[in-house]
Amino acid sequence: MTYVDEVISKVKEEYKNEPEFIESVEGSLNSLRLVIAKNEDFYRKNKILERLTTPDRIIEFRVPWYDDKGELNINRGYRVQWNNAVGPYKGGLRFHPSVNLSIMKFLAFSQTFKNSLTSLPMGGAKGGSDFDPKGKSDREVMAFCQSFMTELYKYIGENKDIPAGDIGCGAREIGYMFGEYRRLRDNFVGTLTGKGLSYGGSLGRKEATGYGLLYIVDSMLKANNLSLKDKTVVVSGAGNVAIYAIEKAIELGAKVVTASDSSGYIYDPNGIDLEALKEIKEVKRARIKEYLNYHSDALYVANKRVWEVKGDIYLPCATQNELDLEDAKNIVKNKGIAVCEGANMPTTSEAIKYLLENNILFLPGKAANAGGVATSLLEMHQNSIRLMKSFSEVDSLLKGIMENIFANIQKISHEYNLGTDYKSAADIFAFIRLSDAMVSQGF
Repeated sequence: MTYVDEVISKVKEEYKNEPEFIESVEGSLNSLRLVIAKNEDFYRKNKILERLTTPDRIIEFRVPWYDDKGELNINRGYRVQWNNAVGPYKGGLRFHPSVNLSIMKFLAFSQTFKNSLTSLPMGGAKGGSDFDPKGKSDREVMAFCQSFMTELYKYIGENKDIPAGDIGCGAREIGYMFGEYRRLRDNFVGTLTGKGLSYGGSLGRKEATGYGLLYIVDSMLKANNLSLKDKTVVVSGAGNVAIYAIEKAIELGAKVVTASDSSGYIYDPNGIDLEALKEIKEVKRARIKEYLNYHSDALYVANKRVWEVKGDIYLPCATQNELDLEDAKNIVKNKGIAVCEGANMPTTSEAIKYLLENNILFLPGKAANAGGVATSLLEMHQNSIRLMKSFSEVDSLLKGIMENIFANIQKISHEYNLGTDYKSAADIFAFIRLSDAMVSQGF
């Protein structure tokens, strides 16, 4: 049995009740077979894969808070600090009913690879809670966030662990948590990113993940003698990532025809009306079906996913495992060109395998959605020097970072004769950097 197979087998046995974590580990380690095989004795001796698949620590805690009826609620909070070999822990906080330890571990593990792939000094972490901010008043959200930070603040710091937002944790939630952190610590430091512009936030942070996704998609297409111009783009989701991916895709000459939420999707053959979408989701916080009030000629499809729509470029920007094998078959049948992940692990391993076998260009989320965390580091830098960059400066730096990520992936692809298997190339580049750092610093 190879070293990779040994570690995968051990993870499957030890964490058999954590399917998301197993899927993320198996996906990444399978990509590393070529690099491990080159020096298997060295990696085995130094227990690199065991160290890489075990977090530095997992913090789990109780979050009590009172709702507007005066009733006490109890939620579960997490912070998984995975690996800080290349820099302080960095990763978002997710507030959603689906949050559990398996999801937190998969996100933290993937974040470690993603942050390494940027070549920036950031380790990997993730956190969150099974709290659902939907339907809660601002006071209830504030009560929860303050209670959450009352425990979390003990484990984070501007040179130790710098959380940001994620699903269910936007500017409002970051603001409440930062205020509580500042009160508890009695100092003003950039320990959270995604802050408001009036108290240390960065221009371009809201747009960063969506814009970054399109910058790296553009780089990949150009490397394959293709272009975004006049391509039809199918996007899932209607949150920050999806909205600003749509915005940048339109700017680069593509036509985006879909957007979705958990209730279904909108198909607009004339191209999504971005201003209408922003008003529905960012102002009204309404369901995607409301798009019909703006464009009655659009089609609303309830309780289905967008992958049945014919397009050239497919961008899953909603949540994990939203694109499965049957969806991948639809994409191939529709003669799609590329699938690029705006969300974290939105494509199942079976779907990825099928897409690659059918010559669909594929970019994994650890590369394609790295724009958010990259801009978070730019926010940290601005906080450290007490200066604020312009939107154009941040956007230019973001574009350069995303182009550099693809250049690194392409270099590994050539070195290991991977062709257009950019998923394996991304994992290998991230792994080499992490492994070198861990070995250099001893065990």
